[in-house]
Amino acid sequence: MLAGRDSERAKIAELLDAARVGKGGALVVHGVAGAGKSTLLTDATESAQDMRVLRTSGVESESPLAFAALQRLLWPLTSRLDSLPPPQRDALGAALGAAPGEGERFLAYLGTLTLLAEAAEESPVLVIVDDAHWLDDASAAALLFTARRLQDERVALVFAARDGDARQFDAPDVPTLAVGGVAGADAAAILGTRLDQDVHQAVVEQLVTATGGNPLALVELAGQLTSDQLSGRAPLPDPLPLTGGVERAFLDRYRRLSDPAQRLLLVAATDDTARLTVVSDAARLLGADEAALDEVERAGLIRTDNDVVSLYHPLVRSAIYSAATTAQRRAAHRALADALSGDPDRRAWHLAAAADRPDEDVVAALDGVAERAAARGGHEAASAAWARAAELTVGGEDRGRRLFSAAASAWLGAHPARAAALAQSAADEVTDPVLRARLLTLQGQIEWNTRSLDDGYDFIVQAVQSAAGADPAMAQQLAMLAAALAGFGARSPRQVDLAALVPEPEPDAPVRTRAAAALLRGFTATARQDWSEAAERFRAAFTLLDAEPLDDHVLQPNLGVAAFLIDDDERGLRLHEQQLTAARRTGALTMVEHALTRGAQFQIATGAWAQAANAATEALPLTASTGHPGLTALPLAELALVAALRGDESAEEHLASVSAIRERHAVGIAEPLVDDFAHWARGLRESTQPARALHHLEQIRSPWIRRMAAIDRIETAARADRRDLALDWVGELEEFAAASGVHAATAALAHGRAVLAEGDDAEEHFRAALESHAGSLRRPDRARTELAYGEHLRRARRRVDARAHLRTALTLFEELGARSWVERATQELRASGETARKRDVSTATDLTAQERNVTALVRQGLSTRDVAAQLFVSPRTVDFHLRNVFSKLGVTSRSELAALALDL
Repeated sequence: MLAGRDSERAKIAELLDAARVGKGGALVVHGVAGAGKSTLLTDATESAQDMRVLRTSGVESESPLAFAALQRLLWPLTSRLDSLPPPQRDALGAALGAAPGEGERFLAYLGTLTLLAEAAEESPVLVIVDDAHWLDDASAAALLFTARRLQDERVALVFAARDGDARQFDAPDVPTLAVGGVAGADAAAILGTRLDQDVHQAVVEQLVTATGGNPLALVELAGQLTSDQLSGRAPLPDPLPLTGGVERAFLDRYRRLSDPAQRLLLVAATDDTARLTVVSDAARLLGADEAALDEVERAGLIRTDNDVVSLYHPLVRSAIYSAATTAQRRAAHRALADALSGDPDRRAWHLAAAADRPDEDVVAALDGVAERAAARGGHEAASAAWARAAELTVGGEDRGRRLFSAAASAWLGAHPARAAALAQSAADEVTDPVLRARLLTLQGQIEWNTRSLDDGYDFIVQAVQSAAGADPAMAQQLAMLAAALAGFGARSPRQVDLAALVPEPEPDAPVRTRAAAALLRGFTATARQDWSEAAERFRAAFTLLDAEPLDDHVLQPNLGVAAFLIDDDERGLRLHEQQLTAARRTGALTMVEHALTRGAQFQIATGAWAQAANAATEALPLTASTGHPGLTALPLAELALVAALRGDESAEEHLASVSAIRERHAVGIAEPLVDDFAHWARGLRESTQPARALHHLEQIRSPWIRRMAAIDRIETAARADRRDLALDWVGELEEFAAASGVHAATAALAHGRAVLAEGDDAEEHFRAALESHAGSLRRPDRARTELAYGEHLRRARRRVDARAHLRTALTLFEELGARSWVERATQELRASGETARKRDVSTATDLTAQERNVTALVRQGLSTRDVAAQLFVSPRTVDFHLRNVFSKLGVTSRSELAALALDL
């Protein structure tokens, strides 16, 4: 029985009981060293006789090895790998070293979730992860990805992590359980189970005060006292012998050992295999034989079980390793490297730890470690290996190349600060123009995603200059990228004509080359707001690539950007749907997130608000999974805007979340979009106070967002008696509409003119607006024009003429789910002398965002496993949502669901 841990045991039991009935979850048990975390995990294991228990733990010296802890955890399940969807099977198999090939890290994470969920179909699964603070980064990421997605799986995942350690286990969104000290009868009970005598109550209290009630410290301290001292017959020593902490107590026991036994224990503390043969072979090389092993076992500092060796407590490892001299540590690492000739990754790391100067053989071994880790998706481990290889490389181009590789892997592993530091170090070494261009591009990516758009743009401008004379194809791609950033308002202190650096391609150049050149010049024109040339160039690029399969990860996103910049809604929706479909098929999580959040902007513009909300809701956990918290600001801002457009009170909650993210994290390239969407949403929330609403709406800076919000901005300015502003904004629309010929812009322009018109001129402009709306996909704008025209006619006492427009407006607003506008249109229709009838349409308004996503994919004919793969959840979660969908919509089969007329 565990003394003093009833509440902690109850919390863990609650988690396990929930998992048994299909309500999976995770828990992080945390506390200082010796608090009893591992004991709680053992207790949980013993209480899970009806569950399949899978265990792993973090090992300090193993932390640079990609997926090492995950490999141990899932090894009993590797026979099930073939049952996974092929992309997940291949990625997870590569990550675990069970199959050749390269691994996409997020597919490996999803494969972990699916594998555990499928194992749980046979019996509930308890996953135990001890010493989580020492997990290798790749394993930690995979397990946290799984923990965040446990919903309806019979899986309980329990982590134990140490507080106060130099390396922390960061899982802020997973429930936690703090394990503190014990006192009184509980402390006495712990001592009573470990000692052969009773401990006087006053002594117990003194020991609790001295140790803070830490169970391990209590036992270690009591073990150093005499029987008379424990019974209270003799005074306790002053100071108590544990003043140096528990580690000091272990160190004292270590120093009482013979020299060979000390060497063996240091080897065991340095080892990360937990294999007795490895430790024994390495120790033998240092002159420590079986007698030394027996001595360490008798001292209670080490345990052996067949070929498994373990230290009495993790603190033994840190105490012994920290106390050793540099020469002693290197000797232990060299011995272990010699004993691990069949394990190239561990051998390389031990060789690196033993090296004290540049060594080409060790560098070559580390290069191999990095390449293998990167191929498995273990980018953090690859970065660490390349960084250490760079340290052991004499300065110059080779060192710079390894630092660049380390920086690139750190970025892919979601460690932007480390990536930036490594890239800066590489910049001092790299001189090759192509490699320098790649390095500058990486630095630009880091900057515009996590810090400053302008600084990121400046790096890309430098990259173009570096590549221009060495690799024209690279220079053109980079120039296009730089111009796209400039189109979003990025600026650099360097006065560079990007188009001049990259000449126009020949007429017979490859289609993609010509398309990239057209995009480059279109983005350049956008930056100077030459909308005529921008539209011409972008449309030329669209035409060139219409017949091409779009599998280019540079061109495709930039085509979407181009569509956004010139309000080409139809093309933007199509491009992002294609991108989303392709990304879902391959499991490319970051591209799924990109397609969802960028596609949502076109959905907002065209009135597909339910789809936009679904997309942003799905993107939110995906952005959180990337390791860049600032990326969550964009889907949150999109959710806020959709809610505000609908008149939903949840807009305030989303806006507060956006503000909190903006305060704590850099948003990077999405910052202009986030700020503009937030200003628009706040303006809508203040619509009853025109002056306050205008304060927010006039802060929208991006020309394309200003056009999306044009009707709101112009009408609000007019209501706030700021005709001057309204006229300026109408002028902006006039300039863009004349240059581009876009129907949405001409419609908004005519609407604005109608709002500002005097007398009978308004009707002519309203009719022109409706004529242009007929060629536009922007239903919200059309609904606003129908309403405004109807209101104008009603005020002119033409109530019969007004009704047709008010009825159309009401229908459109009902379809959009715009509650406040439905109320306004209903009131206007009633004032015209007609009572609005309640619409009865088949919709999916009661479905949650995840249920909508599941429904949409199931209606496409996808299987449960395919839907799960595309939504980055488990099949069991899909089944749960599908049962809810059937219940809410009153259907009993997938065919009935497919036959329903639903607005998803």
